[in-house]
Amino acid sequence: MAKDSNIIHKYNNYLLLEKALSENSIDAYMTDLAKLSTFLEKEQLTIENVTLDHLQQFIAQLYDLGINPRSVARIISGIKSFYNFLILDGYIQTDPTELLETPKIGLKLPTVLSLEEIKSILSQIDVSTKEGQRNRTIIEVLYSCGLRISELTSLKFSGLFLDEGFIKVEGKGSKQRLVPISETAIQEINNYLYYRNQQKAKKGSEDILFLSNRGTAISRIMVFHFIKEYTEKAQIKKTISPHTFRHSFATHLLEGGANIRAIQLMLGHEKITTTEIYTHMDMTYLREEIITHHPRNKNKSR
Repeated sequence: MAKDSNIIHKYNNYLLLEKALSENSIDAYMTDLAKLSTFLEKEQLTIENVTLDHLQQFIAQLYDLGINPRSVARIISGIKSFYNFLILDGYIQTDPTELLETPKIGLKLPTVLSLEEIKSILSQIDVSTKEGQRNRTIIEVLYSCGLRISELTSLKFSGLFLDEGFIKVEGKGSKQRLVPISETAIQEINNYLYYRNQQKAKKGSEDILFLSNRGTAISRIMVFHFIKEYTEKAQIKKTISPHTFRHSFATHLLEGGANIRAIQLMLGHEKITTTEIYTHMDMTYLREEIITHHPRNKNKSR
């Protein structure tokens, strides 16, 4: 087993120097590899004489221990990486992990509210008060524009282009984007501005749209709190957060027939979707996609 330890040490250096992985990533790889090493030691096997059958027995034991499929998939990925290293460094000629199957992992679907549930939540709000109108406007903007909570709390007066039907938000990495806003949300903002224009903002918060009673930008915690309060009053049993309205925004648009590319751009996703087609899509078309398909534009009733 001393030789195995030497190989594992070299693999650690390979991850650090050649793959340039972070310390946390390397620790995760080595932890998973330690599980395999323990199995091999019990079976009196060495790293170099492992077969596909041996690896399948190892994976079966992981399941027997109650390890969930997602974690098993990660361990298999680490083992494949290790044996790829052994091939590259000439320790073995054939890869025993080549036919090792990764478990299928079901997607955990986010909680989504129906339009009726959103109406029910909104109906719990007393809009005759400054706080009530502010809170209703916040929920309407979260849902009508699909914003992240951080984008909502940092929304600025200077980012409102209501006559044009857009707002400018600052997303992850301080990247800005224009988002179409519905007529319903525009009306709520105008209703809120009656109170907002009378409120004195603390220094540095003058351009912030949604203020707390202290005159500073409303906090994420406060938004979480009143959303939970209204949800409970509406007797909705789902676990709801500000992000739930973002999920509902995307889901309802997709169900209504909106272009998936338009939705991805509106959400500010930049994974594999950052291609020419997204950066060159006409903004007028994007606004039409959102306005046409968002349910809040089909029913203006409060």
